This record gives sequence, structure tokens and C-alpha cells, in this order.
Amino acid sequence: MDTTERDWVTELTSDDHDVRQGAIGDLRTFLVRGLRSAFLKKGVDEAFCEDIAQDATIRVLDQIDKFEGRSKLTTWAMTIAVRLAVNEFRRKRFQDVSLEGLSGEDTLRIDISSGHESPDANIMRTTILETLKSLIEDLSDKQRIATQALLEGMPVDVIAEKTGSNRNAVYKLVHDARKALKKGFDQAGYDWQDIHTAVGTGQ
Repeated sequence: MDTTERDWVTELTSDDHDVRQGAIGDLRTFLVRGLRSAFLKKGVDEAFCEDIAQDATIRVLDQIDKFEGRSKLTTWAMTIAVRLAVNEFRRKRFQDVSLEGLSGEDTLRIDISSGHESPDANIMRTTILETLKSLIEDLSDKQRIATQALLEGMPVDVIAEKTGSNRNAVYKLVHDARKALKKGFDQAGYDWQDIHTAVGTGQ
């Protein structure tokens, strides 16, 4: 299956049913192969790759009008597929995790040391993270739970599901919590970029 010379957008949006369905099938096959290779060491089975590839293909078709051509369509599609796969792994990881279990004392598990950092950098990182923990404790119960769950890596849709809420409500909670945390760090004299670096986002 040649994926390099094809005009994927034209084929996937073609009015010719056979052309369109052929392109959809080829794209799905391409994604299955890529997923199988990317997640080989994670022990995924063929069914997992097929399911994710199917979901990714549907996502590509739904959003193809937003494709700007800055990369190959196959690269764009594979990025979507990998993101979906990672989200599914995270969902399964947190499937049996209670949000209440993330809201107790000493539940914010962020590595506060690094062998590649200087002693001064480690001290700063530790101080920032201790401040973060303290500020999180001052948030509302819902904000604290949502924030700690995100810092633990729980996907937003899983948080929404466990709280009987929705993604927008969770985003609003986190947005408000972020503003409160930023205010607290500003008052403590920390630069916001240092905070991102300390918690490992690099953003």
C-alpha cells in the first residue's frame, strides 16, 4: 500500500463511493500497522489496534476539513491514533482509582528530585512543590480533587465520568484552580515558568 504519493484528502472526500471506501480502508490498515509497531512493547493485541485505528479514522474523517496540510495526512492521522491509544491506556490505568483516594494527605506524588539537577535547583524544585501542595490544600474540594487528579495523569474525561460531570465543567474547575494557584505563587514571589518547570510540564 503506497501512502506517500496519494492525494488522501481528495480520496477520503471523493463523491465516488468506491474510491472513498478504498481510501478509508487503506488508511485504517496503515494506522493498525503503525499502532502495532508503536505499542508493541506494551503488549497490545490486534483488537486494541483495530479499535483505536477505527476511532482514529472516524476522527480524521470528522475533522478533515480542518487539515491544513502542514504535514502528511498520514502523519496527522497517526498522531491522532497515538493520542487516542495513550488516552485509552491512561483511562484503563485510572479505571479503578477513586477520586477520594487522590484528595487525602500526601497524595500528590510528583518526583521532587533529579540526578541531573544542581543542589540549588533541587532545593528550588522541592520548595516550589511544597508550596504547590500547600496552595492546593486551600482550593475548594472540587478544585483540589480535579487538580490533583490531573497532576496524577488522570484524563479529563475520566475525571468528568467519576464526578458525574462533563469535560467543560472539569475544565472550568481547573481553570479557576489555576488562577488561584497562580495568585498564590505570585504572592510567594515565584515566576510562573519556574512552576511549570518544577512540575515537569516544561510549558
